[in-house]
Amino acid sequence: MNRAGLAVTLTLAVLVGSIFGFYAQLDLDLAGLFFNPDTHMFNINGQSWASCSRDASLWLVALLSAPAFIAIGSKLVLPRRRMLIGGQKAAFLVLTLALGPGIIANVVFKDHWGRFRPISVTEFGGADRFTPWWDPRGECSGNCSFVAGEPAGMFWTLAPAALAPPQWRLLAYSAALAFGATNGLLRMAAGGHFFTDVLFAGIFMYLVVWTVHGIIFRWRTTRVSNDTIERALARTGLAMRNGLVAVARSIGWRTDEH
Repeated sequence: MNRAGLAVTLTLAVLVGSIFGFYAQLDLDLAGLFFNPDTHMFNINGQSWASCSRDASLWLVALLSAPAFIAIGSKLVLPRRRMLIGGQKAAFLVLTLALGPGIIANVVFKDHWGRFRPISVTEFGGADRFTPWWDPRGECSGNCSFVAGEPAGMFWTLAPAALAPPQWRLLAYSAALAFGATNGLLRMAAGGHFFTDVLFAGIFMYLVVWTVHGIIFRWRTTRVSNDTIERALARTGLAMRNGLVAVARSIGWRTDEH
């Protein structure tokens, strides 16, 4: 997570965003590579192996994120126990997953950026209007095409890659990018997303991971230690326990009164 990577990402966003902004037809042309005009279907839409691949990808993301959620959950339940993994790493993984695929992709964009999916537009046999990536004024009302939600989750693997040992980090980053790109390609082949949906999913996820990594690990003014995070979780866990005890006693007193 260095400035060179940020510069490359922002340059790619401006360059590709501008090209596909001025020549929106490129999105349709790339989607058309996967569309069969004889069957009026996208090549892998509805095929079982594609569904299995999607499920396997989601399970891999769940497995990579599970240790962080377990560590935080167990700390809240058992506040006096040490966390299973460091507080910084756990917070980093959970926050990036919640902010990136959770809030930015699926709440901010997909429910408010009215771009229809390739499978829905008139150019590929649908009934809806195509809009370029930059235009949020389409008629799609929810779970829309921009940005690509599942690829955003796959590109989130940049977060665990950032925690890999230095000698393995470049390989881990490459694997995360390949994982996200492959999933995005499959979603394009199924008519689920345009190229720019996938590209900006990857760009937004990198920016989220880069920013949260800086806040927790790199920047002196915001950096927090493992102990600070563990103490905060312990206080929260104790407060939750005390609250539950108070509620239980209150219910018990009311029961005794009757």
